[in-house]
Amino acid sequence: MEISWVFIMFGSWLLALAFVLKLFNHRKRKLPPGPKPWPIIGNLNLLGSLPHVSFHHLSQKYGDLMLLKFGSKPVLVASSPEMAREILKTHDAIFASRPALAAGKYTSFNYSDMTWVPYGAYWRQARKIYLTEIFSPKRLDSFEYIRVEEGRTLISRLFPLSGKPVLVKDHLSQFTLRTISRLVMSDKYYSDDQSKMLQ
Repeated sequence: MEISWVFIMFGSWLLALAFVLKLFNHRKRKLPPGPKPWPIIGNLNLLGSLPHVSFHHLSQKYGDLMLLKFGSKPVLVASSPEMAREILKTHDAIFASRPALAAGKYTSFNYSDMTWVPYGAYWRQARKIYLTEIFSPKRLDSFEYIRVEEGRTLISRLFPLSGKPVLVKDHLSQFTLRTISRLVMSDKYYSDDQSKMLQ
């Protein structure tokens, strides 16, 4: 008898909770149309081996702007040149920031580097510094000899291994580490063994 009373109370509590959630859902902003998502996977089941074809078929049913869910994350899909222009040109400032993920928090000192910082005055200043001091054509040309030397070193390391199985990922990460260390510190600071330890 006591168990059935517990089930009745629990059921009525769930029913009240569902009613409240439905009431709040009606008060949300109007969202673009899209297919109803599944509980855990969202709309990932609708993407085939060719996602662009799947998006095209979905856009024929739901329109040029549709809302999908990839897992629990909402994804806005623009599938016409007009909608893409609206998002990338007219309203670009709204969509410019990246989502606040843990990767940005812990790898860039609480979203302080240009890759993760939200769009705003700090982002514009950092972008200006990057473009004038780091990625200017003059600066890139001044570092060309480093890229050429490290590219030759990479090829000279791979040449003796011809005909043998090679894990290219290790060689490319070593090439990247050596190139960046020379660009940043203006000298070769890592031997092959040290760079393997840092990979």
